[in-house]
Amino acid sequence: MKMMNLFVVGGLLVSFAFGAKSISEDEIGLRRTPLQSEDKTKLQDFKYGDKAPGESQVFERAYENAPPMIPHDVEGLTDFTQDSNMCLDCHSPEVAADVGATPVPKSHTYDLRHQQAVQDGVADSRWNCTQCHAPQADLKPAVQNNFKPIYRSKESKKSSNLLDVINEGVQ
Repeated sequence: MKMMNLFVVGGLLVSFAFGAKSISEDEIGLRRTPLQSEDKTKLQDFKYGDKAPGESQVFERAYENAPPMIPHDVEGLTDFTQDSNMCLDCHSPEVAADVGATPVPKSHTYDLRHQQAVQDGVADSRWNCTQCHAPQADLKPAVQNNFKPIYRSKESKKSSNLLDVINEGVQ
């Protein structure tokens, strides 16, 4: 602990000795606004997709097994509870193929905590869809991103195999 304190104090002395400039709160973060008040914060203009389910272009997943973005309008659909979830009206495995929707993956119908398949619906930890899935919006990124995802197969760009690979590399 004493050695750590010595490094911290030493680092501060070196930065002062070489004239390190202090950073104001307006310079911290991507928004470049004061941290104490958001009164003058102007958000970037953006628009969520407003097309009905099945009519939108689907964005590619950010990486393999990433939660996909919601490609359609979600107005009035996200007021769900564990007992009432409008997403599952179209995305449950029994219905999805008939309505042309993407079915929830096997990982959503499997209870990882108790290591067993769920008999009806989705696992207790998976009913809050917007915890992981967000509506698509067309906007300029706050910072440039050079990340290029690597997919093991064409299919993994469109669907999840998380339940099959979740323990990969775990011994």
